[in-house]
Amino acid sequence: MSGGVDSTACALLLRKQYDVHGFFMQLAQPDLNRQLERVKDIAEQCKIPLTVIDLGTLFEAKVLNYFTDTYLDGRTPNPCMICNPEIKFGLFMDAILEKGMERIATGHYANIVEKDGCFFLQQGDDEIKDQSYFLARLRQEQLAQVEFPLGTMTKSAVYDFVEEHGFTDFRGQESQDVCFLKDESVGHFLTTRRPESAKPGDIVHLDGRVLGRHNGICNYTIGQRRGLGIAASAPLYVIRIDASSNRIFVGENDALFQESIEIKNVLWTCGKEHRPDHECQVRIRYGHRGQPATTQRISNDHYRIVFTEKQRAVTPGQFAVIYDEHRVIGSGEIQ
Repeated sequence: MSGGVDSTACALLLRKQYDVHGFFMQLAQPDLNRQLERVKDIAEQCKIPLTVIDLGTLFEAKVLNYFTDTYLDGRTPNPCMICNPEIKFGLFMDAILEKGMERIATGHYANIVEKDGCFFLQQGDDEIKDQSYFLARLRQEQLAQVEFPLGTMTKSAVYDFVEEHGFTDFRGQESQDVCFLKDESVGHFLTTRRPESAKPGDIVHLDGRVLGRHNGICNYTIGQRRGLGIAASAPLYVIRIDASSNRIFVGENDALFQESIEIKNVLWTCGKEHRPDHECQVRIRYGHRGQPATTQRISNDHYRIVFTEKQRAVTPGQFAVIYDEHRVIGSGEIQ
């Protein structure tokens, strides 16, 4: 339970069929006390017990350090892709099951289907709110013990459902993408933890011309146009970030497009790689619509993905998620 509308709806739905126990994951939330009080109030209204699991130290080690180190390496991290398998459905789920629970349920918009003894993650019925991308790194033993009661619902229906049960103050309170930032910018968060992340350096055109100075590579990401602080006759975008030389490379829009990408740490949902000659759909970021592609194996966990059409602003550090129609079959970190 997070104190949001989705986990509240999840609890209300499940208590009709099961003995439900609420669990709150204490991490590094900037507004922890206020959030915890809200969760306690919701659990009381739902008439279910609540237990707090403190994972703050482990969250620091596994997620916050990853987030910081990835930016300093010139890549753009995706903390949810690490937190979900390692913390939320890893250490947190382990702690819940150790308390005697049989299964864990969350308010994610996704579905789980079983086929031939294998559990597959499938897109949620609400295409706009679908969260299968962020859950793509879950392993078989995790998927086997999880329920997603909202997978077949729309967000609008979820709001209507909780309001029917007396919860009328949720609309307009969507949770943020990065839970540990709140109103803090990425740059401020990183410079507080690692002052060296604000080290200035050159902004260089792909043709070699030095156009200006940047205020730390952590403040930039691939495809960025605004905030570069340089003058040019045509719009320029961040094309590449080189941490070794502390330089930002910029160029025209055409330079942002590429036909193939490489991914590593590839996880196949059922342990079986995708057939190279069979077309799949690949998403290269959460807001990206899946595009037709094929996969080519380079080594054990290293693959090349070749798209039928060039894709814009492929960002190292983000994750490519591979779908067979609406079903997640694999994922890997973009290199």
